[in-house]
Amino acid sequence: MAIKIVPVTETQAELVDAAVALGDRYTKTLGLLTPPAYRKHASDGGLLVAVDSGEVIGYALFGLPKRSPHVRLAHLCVAQEHRGKGAARLLVEGIRRRHQDRLGIKAKCRRDYGLSDMWTSLGFVPRGEVRGRGRDGETLDGWWLDHGHLDLFAGMESEALLVVAVDHGVFADLRGRAPTGEAAEAQALEAGWLADLVEVAATPQLLYEIRDIADTAERKHQRTAAQGLRQLTPDAEAVGARIRELMQTVLPAVAADGPRDPGLLRGLQYVAETSCAGLQLLVTRDPVLLQLTDAAWDVAGVKVVTPSVVTLHVDELRQAQMYRPADLMGTEFRSGEVAPGAEAELVAFFDQSGEDNGSAFAQRLEALAGDEAVWHRELLRDGQGRPVALYVWAMDGRTLTVPVLRTAAHSLEETLARHLLFSLKRLGRDCGAQVVRITDPFPSSAAKAAAGDDGFFSHDGGLAALLIEVCGNAQDAEAAASDAARELGREGAAALQADLPAEAAGVVERAWWPAKIMDSLMPSFMVPIEPRWSAELFNVPATLLPRPNELGISREHVYYRSSGHRGESVPARLLWYVSKGSPHEEGQMVVGCSRLDEVVIDEPDALHSKFEHLGVYGREQVRAIAREDGSGRAMALRFSDTEIFPRPVSLRRLKSLAKSLGLQFSLMSLSKISNKLFQAVYEEGHRRT
Repeated sequence: MAIKIVPVTETQAELVDAAVALGDRYTKTLGLLTPPAYRKHASDGGLLVAVDSGEVIGYALFGLPKRSPHVRLAHLCVAQEHRGKGAARLLVEGIRRRHQDRLGIKAKCRRDYGLSDMWTSLGFVPRGEVRGRGRDGETLDGWWLDHGHLDLFAGMESEALLVVAVDHGVFADLRGRAPTGEAAEAQALEAGWLADLVEVAATPQLLYEIRDIADTAERKHQRTAAQGLRQLTPDAEAVGARIRELMQTVLPAVAADGPRDPGLLRGLQYVAETSCAGLQLLVTRDPVLLQLTDAAWDVAGVKVVTPSVVTLHVDELRQAQMYRPADLMGTEFRSGEVAPGAEAELVAFFDQSGEDNGSAFAQRLEALAGDEAVWHRELLRDGQGRPVALYVWAMDGRTLTVPVLRTAAHSLEETLARHLLFSLKRLGRDCGAQVVRITDPFPSSAAKAAAGDDGFFSHDGGLAALLIEVCGNAQDAEAAASDAARELGREGAAALQADLPAEAAGVVERAWWPAKIMDSLMPSFMVPIEPRWSAELFNVPATLLPRPNELGISREHVYYRSSGHRGESVPARLLWYVSKGSPHEEGQMVVGCSRLDEVVIDEPDALHSKFEHLGVYGREQVRAIAREDGSGRAMALRFSDTEIFPRPVSLRRLKSLAKSLGLQFSLMSLSKISNKLFQAVYEEGHRRT
């Protein structure tokens, strides 16, 4: 009988268990992975098994990251006695066939396993390497199987590390000489497929506990092992203040004298140090520390989790840590020009490398001030007046050129970098640019990492992105992109075609923002929103965006509504219709559009925990929506890159546009609309008088 490739769901316990059993036979090469992780992959559509004569002889375990357009292959396993039958090739082909809309498949494999010929035979090509974070520091080769999509996507991907603090118990499981029998859960953090996603960090409290180990040999071993971790150095005064805040919540009766339980005191120290170091995740198996979960999050913004939570939810945890727009909302970030003569004071605030350091950096800033070109030198400061970001820009023909793009070390550095990049795109659009070009030879690492997600690609030693001002068909977008590419001395751009899959269209529209590929298979929806909710969501009454300053808005938000499905799918486009108010008020008009990235239906507390880092509704507000729904559940729409229309489209004009196209639409609740209506409304919202 021929080998069959079967997709597995979490309800097919027999097939899941067979895959677990097979994986357990080869943990030395695959790395440790717990049964719940297999079930989680199965529930997400990420488990295929190869069946021969009723027996599971192989499996593929893979992830489908929400923010990265590729498949991440975690395990490719075939039983030793069944190798040579082509099962591995069938499994890989099964992934390709089911996820052709993804750009390709990524895998990582230890070089010393000698499997390069196997990966090559399956069609993979080498793509980079990374040093493993295990105790032997092995080299992991990256492998890539391309799905044949457009060259446009090359170099667009970025996977920043999820940095987690660990307590001594988890550290001993990872690096101790004699791990306990329960160490497997923690050791899964260093499985090969997580090598460039999770980085373990050491707090001072961890080093203190290593110092107190009585066994000399074990103490020396762990101290040496700890040197390989990222070292966190939070401010001691800030840590002390945070501990006092935690004590008032955890032990109000004895807050003045401090907790009497040494284990609880250690736990509070870990939480406070993690928080003051700017991290959000503390990993432990200690029951005492896990009892602090609620207080740690409510007071310090730290999630206390077990190792299995990290391995099961690495993508959403990474997103929550890297991108925290909630921390920007309501802050006092300010932007202003760099004052003449103030260049030297900025050197200390920005990490420099290579030849562009110290006085050379200051001299370069001074030279830009005296250049004949009109360079705008913009400096962002936080609420304490400390410089946190610096960029310089000017228009050169149809190109917005950025010779300096730096972010300083800050707990919100990743968030600031993403804001800056999108702000540069908006600025370029407002100035009529076709290209944004970053020529800084030493941009900050945060900016470089974030640039890939926004469609920036390598060009002439720097980075560049195309701005495609087209809301139309693929042919029009391709022509505009070819025209923009000539600004960079390139002939032509990637070829687009009608009926582009939704996933691919979503990547194109993000990379070529503000392009809208209207003859693709990416759907559009109309979302009615009351003025009071737009005020809650965006901190401005009855409008979709806050007041216009560089960092006044997050790129991502969540809107909660009743749980009933209306055919939602992702990615998609959203039109926002403010549903109430008289014609003279801020209501009854379409005010902007966004990209829909995720739809989740769940209990209100679960939704709030998942999306709280986006800085939206409070827990009680989400619960109220669930109560109104009657089902006890609510729907969360996560969306990004909102555009406000220069000319809001009134209800009367909306009806007129729909009538002229022979189309109907509903404003009673979220509803799918024709892409033709979306295009007509978008063009009307940007129409110049």
